[in-house]
Amino acid sequence: MEKERELFAFCRELPVASSIRSHLLVYCAHHYHYGWKHQIPALVEAGFRVIIPDQRGYNLSDKPKGISAYDVDILAKDIVGLLDHFGIQKAEVVGHDWGAVVAWTIGINHPERVEKLAILNVPHPDVMTDFVLHNPAQRKKSWYVFFFQIPWLVEWMLGKNNFEYLARMLVQSGRKNTFTEADVVEYKKAWSQKGALTGMVNWYRAVMHRGMRSAFSRKTSARRVHVPTMMLWGKRDVALSSDMAQPSIDLCDEGELTFFDKATHWVQHDASEEVNQKLIEFMR
Repeated sequence: MEKERELFAFCRELPVASSIRSHLLVYCAHHYHYGWKHQIPALVEAGFRVIIPDQRGYNLSDKPKGISAYDVDILAKDIVGLLDHFGIQKAEVVGHDWGAVVAWTIGINHPERVEKLAILNVPHPDVMTDFVLHNPAQRKKSWYVFFFQIPWLVEWMLGKNNFEYLARMLVQSGRKNTFTEADVVEYKKAWSQKGALTGMVNWYRAVMHRGMRSAFSRKTSARRVHVPTMMLWGKRDVALSSDMAQPSIDLCDEGELTFFDKATHWVQHDASEEVNQKLIEFMR
């Protein structure tokens, strides 16, 4: 086994007696598996075997040291290793936020392991790179990615006063009712795990390193996605422009895109029933 894959991943598995297929929810960013709380019951009720990992650096999973340990290609191999662990050859993969970046990467690098791909509010990685490099408006929206590159200071600032700043960033990125006080309490439990803050921001640091390499390397065509793909996008996303959605789906051989006009980046919370219906219909 490759050294970078020798780590513990905390994972919730919710099987059913007569499951249809394996349904893998890949979630990341400031959250953990709790972020799918509105989707889990509906998917299990629909007959899916649901597997929700906390990815490396988050909550109860291992938190390897070093920025290079969080390169997205390695993160995608983590999920492939998880499929191997469960004896699953192919799964429907659903991702949001950083989990969606990983999901895109699995679809691109390991299409033989993906039955269908569902992406929530995150563009194709190559589209994201292009927009950050050439679109001033998106670069402004991505200010926090640049801020997170500062070592030590970021962890101190995010963690001080019981994660006050991090909690405020989270709550203000959604609608008034997107996150309850009880939700924030649960997230703080995950953030307070030893090494979690550095593990979380190392995702941003690793993607910046990757983006810098891409900016100075020989230009290549954007990578296509050959597995059936569905994108769901809340148009009130404060961090990611909806202008990136259509170019992303255009890179998919078989893709469909749905916008949710009143939803934020947290579309699976803001429009949970509609998202659940879309996921179930697409994955069957």
